[in-house]
Amino acid sequence: MTILASEFSSSPNALPPSDDKSAKTLQFIEDMTRNTDTVQQKVLAEILAQNANTEYLKRFHLDGATDRETFKSKLPVVSYDDLKPYIERIANGDRSPILCSHPISEFLTSSGTSAGERKLMPTIAEELDRRQLLYSLLMPVMNQNVPDLDKGKGLYFLFIKAETKTPGGLVARPVLTSYYKSEHFKNRPFDPYNVYTSPNEAILCIDSFQSMYTQMLCGLIMRHEVLRVGAVFASGLLRAIRFLQLNWHQLAHDISTGTLSPKITEPSIRESVAKILKPNTELSGFIINECSDGKWESIIKRIWPNTKYLDVIVTGAMAQYIPTLEYYSGGLPMACTMYASSECYFGLNLNPICKPSEVSYTIMPNMGYFEFLPHDEDSSTHDSTVMVELADVEIGKFYELVITVYSGLCRYRVGDILQVTGFHNSAPQFRFVRRKNVLLSIDSDKTDESELQKAIENASVLLKEFNTTVVEYTSFADTKSIPGHYVIYWELLMKDLHAPTDEVLSRCCLTMEESFNSVYRQGRVADQSIGPLEIRVVKSGTFEELMDYAISRGASINQYKVPRCVTFTPITELLDSRVVSVHFSHGAPHWTPERRH
Repeated sequence: MTILASEFSSSPNALPPSDDKSAKTLQFIEDMTRNTDTVQQKVLAEILAQNANTEYLKRFHLDGATDRETFKSKLPVVSYDDLKPYIERIANGDRSPILCSHPISEFLTSSGTSAGERKLMPTIAEELDRRQLLYSLLMPVMNQNVPDLDKGKGLYFLFIKAETKTPGGLVARPVLTSYYKSEHFKNRPFDPYNVYTSPNEAILCIDSFQSMYTQMLCGLIMRHEVLRVGAVFASGLLRAIRFLQLNWHQLAHDISTGTLSPKITEPSIRESVAKILKPNTELSGFIINECSDGKWESIIKRIWPNTKYLDVIVTGAMAQYIPTLEYYSGGLPMACTMYASSECYFGLNLNPICKPSEVSYTIMPNMGYFEFLPHDEDSSTHDSTVMVELADVEIGKFYELVITVYSGLCRYRVGDILQVTGFHNSAPQFRFVRRKNVLLSIDSDKTDESELQKAIENASVLLKEFNTTVVEYTSFADTKSIPGHYVIYWELLMKDLHAPTDEVLSRCCLTMEESFNSVYRQGRVADQSIGPLEIRVVKSGTFEELMDYAISRGASINQYKVPRCVTFTPITELLDSRVVSVHFSHGAPHWTPERRH
């Protein structure tokens, strides 16, 4: 691959980074971003040449053409449902070149869903090199902003998730699970800027408790060496703090005695921890002193005093966690370093120590071919024939991202809404605004309005015997608790005095959870990254008050619609002041790793 810049990708024989290598890496970023449009044309030509003989491209009669004009005139802009029949054939074992000429090595499961199942994104072995390339750009950029990161370690809470196999025998798993289980990660060369406190054995343990416990224990033992603390998402880092709150006593005991808790049964973990766990009563006493009084403000700074920044994603839905992270970290900077998805890794933040509200990502033009569908926030319809090139987007405008990648997705709508904030050389920089159509999100779950509506319809069936109906509802993602959870406000119409019991309304909570997609249910059951759903029943007439409030602020009475998700504090305060009863799911929804049919 001429565009891949293989000299920057990781290999077991690669030399440790040096100032010279960092300089080369930074020069590579400059070269790519100065020649954005040229690189994009070259990437598209490579993709179309590589996949010219695939069934999908042949269908549109490109006849070997690799130029933009032919490509754009003949290929439609598509969504997942358009490609699903092709993807299902690959999943069922068809090895012919359907979407891609290279063999599909595995499927990456997207956190977005289709008909309640995770979307399957085909990928090829070569994509690991391309993803590794983007990872290799991050630390040279960070080193320009934060000095001496090679003098210590990173405490990162990294986890793998359950995987399955398709009927045709291909593995299907999340993109980060794929990366952590790859040789690129497991046999990565030593890099003084990228040393973790967590042993690979802990990261690669499927048992989330054993994995988290070991990673926290190692982080505590090496607390003075830790220069940065992170997780993939803000919610993951907060879950680690909550874990410390619940388990500090046992962790302190292990450190005091130099023995590992019997709850950690994985032999490879016990072997790796034995190398560093020695009796240390001074450290144990310190942990007890810091954690026993229940004061958790600035706990990250107090336990890991040399921490320079948090490395977490706090854009999009994760922005709701910023105040809590500031509380626990004592105001440490939060670095959002890269922008990626299951479909493609896109780019990086060239100013990583900026305020969370100012995070912008520079899309690297060598990662794929990118087009942009102008997006009007006030309109639900968009003309998909009006597509803008990467180099031609305009500052301030909103766009939906459309990608064409080496693994076979062509003119595919990712569903991300971005706003252009500026340019680095000729490469645009984007603020991630939101996922299209997502109403509620706590962790990697994404629930849209139609899914919430269906869940409420299913739960409402339980109210029929009480002659009761749900007349109005709204919702919000409550992230004040850890883990966060969905809150649903219900206004009920009871046609007789036989009101639904608490037990019935708790069953309504569970019925709603059973109705949500597998990503939500995995978060509830396996990852425990989402708490039990809550229904708050409000007084009759509450939603009329909500409409009156909106009209008083300038909304049109003719066009007013009840918002299905509320985030504006005065509105949530109004709703909470009208709550007459509160109910939670007492059980957990059913979840097993998906079986692909």
